[in-house]
Amino acid sequence: MGSAQGSVGRSGPAAGMLNVIAGQQRQLAEARSRSASDALIDVATGVLVERLRCSVVEAGEQLRSLAAAAGVAPADLAAEVLGQAPGASPRPALDPEARRRSWLAQAAVGHADDGCPVAQAVYDEVLAPLGAVAVAFWLLEPDGALALVGEAGLSPLDASRWQRIPPQLDCAAQRAARLGTPQWWPAGSPPRPAVDPTGAGGTVGAGGTVGPAGTLGAGGTVGARGTLGARGTLGPAGTGVAGGTDGPPRLGPWPGARAALPFRRAGAVVGAMEVCWPAPQTQFGEGLRRELVALADLCLRSLRPASGPTSMPGHMPGHTSGNAPGNAPGTSPTQIGDGTPTLAAGVAWLPALLDAVGGSVLLTHAERADDGEVLDFRIDHVGEGFRDPGGRPSAELRGRGLLELYPLLGADAGLFGRAVEVLRTGEPYRADGTILLTLVDDVVVGEEVDVRIARLFDGVAIGWTVGEASEGGYSLLRAVERLGRFGAWQEEIRTGAVRWTRHTHELFGRAGHTPPIPLDDLHTHVHPQDRAAVDQLRDALLRLKRSVTVSFRVLLPDGTMRQLRALAEPVTDTAGTLVAVRGVYQDLTSHYRTQVVLDATRHQLADSEARAAGQHRLALTLQQSLLPGSDEAVEASGLAVAVRYRPAEQEHLVGGDWYDAVTLPGGDVLLVVGDVAGHSIRTVSGMVTLRNSLRGLAVTGAGPAQLLHWLNRVTYHLTDDITATVVCGLYRPSDHTLRWARAGHLPPVLVHGGSASTLPQPDGLLLGVEPDAAYEEAVHHLAPEDILLLFTDGLIERRGTGLDTSLAALLRIAAQRQPDVARQADHVLAHTRPDTDDDTCLIVIQRRDRRAPAPQPASARPTR
Repeated sequence: MGSAQGSVGRSGPAAGMLNVIAGQQRQLAEARSRSASDALIDVATGVLVERLRCSVVEAGEQLRSLAAAAGVAPADLAAEVLGQAPGASPRPALDPEARRRSWLAQAAVGHADDGCPVAQAVYDEVLAPLGAVAVAFWLLEPDGALALVGEAGLSPLDASRWQRIPPQLDCAAQRAARLGTPQWWPAGSPPRPAVDPTGAGGTVGAGGTVGPAGTLGAGGTVGARGTLGARGTLGPAGTGVAGGTDGPPRLGPWPGARAALPFRRAGAVVGAMEVCWPAPQTQFGEGLRRELVALADLCLRSLRPASGPTSMPGHMPGHTSGNAPGNAPGTSPTQIGDGTPTLAAGVAWLPALLDAVGGSVLLTHAERADDGEVLDFRIDHVGEGFRDPGGRPSAELRGRGLLELYPLLGADAGLFGRAVEVLRTGEPYRADGTILLTLVDDVVVGEEVDVRIARLFDGVAIGWTVGEASEGGYSLLRAVERLGRFGAWQEEIRTGAVRWTRHTHELFGRAGHTPPIPLDDLHTHVHPQDRAAVDQLRDALLRLKRSVTVSFRVLLPDGTMRQLRALAEPVTDTAGTLVAVRGVYQDLTSHYRTQVVLDATRHQLADSEARAAGQHRLALTLQQSLLPGSDEAVEASGLAVAVRYRPAEQEHLVGGDWYDAVTLPGGDVLLVVGDVAGHSIRTVSGMVTLRNSLRGLAVTGAGPAQLLHWLNRVTYHLTDDITATVVCGLYRPSDHTLRWARAGHLPPVLVHGGSASTLPQPDGLLLGVEPDAAYEEAVHHLAPEDILLLFTDGLIERRGTGLDTSLAALLRIAAQRQPDVARQADHVLAHTRPDTDDDTCLIVIQRRDRRAPAPQPASARPTR
């Protein structure tokens, strides 16, 4: 995006030609910069040759040596010499600096052949150093109006508005021409006089009469407070369109000082000159007044009217330069030999209009050979928004030839040839993304431009927009193309011409200068499997005349592929005839690749979910098969046991909670509750290892502390890095004692009478952390009807609630005695609802008298 600048490589014969062109352009620029000073020095040298009776070389050396000795520039000394030369034209007395400016201006206008160049010369050499911002020349017409013949510093719109000043308009220039005296307005436009300077009711100009609120003879009707503008147009409340002030209308937008001086020839006023400053001045000094009077005389002599004071020769860029003799103002355009009208013919408003709506434009007229061949296009006007690729200001472009500024446009198939063709046929030319080659110093710079060329009288209007520097909606469309990866295209049915935007070339991997691909050839650039989609695109557009959207893969020149979507529509005229097809290509490569990866990921995820579901079913089946059922419940004399298992709320969270209640060969009852950390197949397999290991170790007759010591070593050395908590107890029916130990587990809860409490906790580290951990053992004697609860932490844990609080709630629930252990277990499970998605194991035992048969549990099988 943007400009594509850089030095273009040169080799072979072209290198020599480009070097010659670059050198000539440098020399031309240097010659222009010193032309005025050199001309002044040449004239002074001639004076010294005559005065000193020496050769030209000796006079030049004498001038340079005198300038060096005096410490001044040779041009300054030349001005002094000319001011003292015998026969010099009479001039008002000027100070040395003003005299120097006067001679520089005289030398500069000697190269000017028209009104605007004269104005530009005196502005550059004299007025700009004095702080002025604009100057304008008018010549008097037979009806008393002033016709603009030259200006510098005015905008095209202001120059257009002041083309013709009717005699009825009270302004600075008209006052100077009417009164024949300079008008000095240091504070800007003065207040409007109570009585019109022309005289109320008197005759004005060529027959225009003005009443108190009256009717203008040549310019229209004015109300009681109306003031006529520069073109006979009324502004609001007495303000002419040419200026927004309560005083006389002013030239240009500046409120500052201005001076208007009459042009006199043989004592008769033939025109006027006006100079504008941006801000008020304290006063016009005597020296400045003398200098401006002398400048007015110089300007009049430089304008060189051809036949009387009313007509001006030549072509003035961007403005009318007077009417040909015998033509009424603005009625007949200037013509070239074949009768073709030129730009100068009454269309001075056109540059201002184009600046307002177009901006970046050049207006040119053709320069022809004797046989009519176009040699070059001379630039008449440079739009305000025009951007020169070489960075040159507008003042350096006006009046110069197109090939002089851009010699590489004359290459084969260059824009110069296109402009000649537009002038010949009248068919406009447009191209986007054209590389414009320009010589900047001795380097060829390439910049991408969007070009428009149209015929305008005997010339062309050329507009170009440099890359992404354009503003407004056009740059927004470029941004949409870039961000959305779009490329637009259009194909004309009648001519077969195809237009692509730059992004379309990028999507197809083609250089910007390569021709676009027509629909008929598109199938040769796509994947063979997708050619049916291209056929569908062509058939829908050309035969069915309906919009269509298709996708296909494009084969790029580098061998890669790009996935594109084409959205296209037919373009028909009012009769329904197909005249063009157009649309956009959108790059979906990233989306396509993402979709492929997403589909593969989706398949992998489905496979992983299936495997996880299978592992879950396996773990759940394994867990259910290992947890003891009602047939394994202990039914020993004097002891009733109920066991419960509650799975997690989420079925996929298969945990490692386990319990065991079994009568050992020696008659003791093994009571165990444990919890292996985690939820997985590994957790379940670890639980199986610990449960079976503890059963086997318990057969040895060892106490609970020793059993946990051995089980810890098994956990540490023989399992897959698991940890677990366990409560292990041995109940001896003969003396109703419970010997128990714990490995990081919550202590059992004892329900005695109408209260519940936890048993005092012996020390014991959880299993699998320290291989040689030692465990303490505690002994508790069960009284008749005592109930003991052994449980895992899933019974009481809640998010955001401390363990002590949850345990206290369990004690309150357990203290509510039920008729038997089975209903006691169900009561506890029903009133404890943890929210940690953990499973729960619970063993409830109760001592009974041997003579009373132990009640059968309602359901000892784990609940689901």
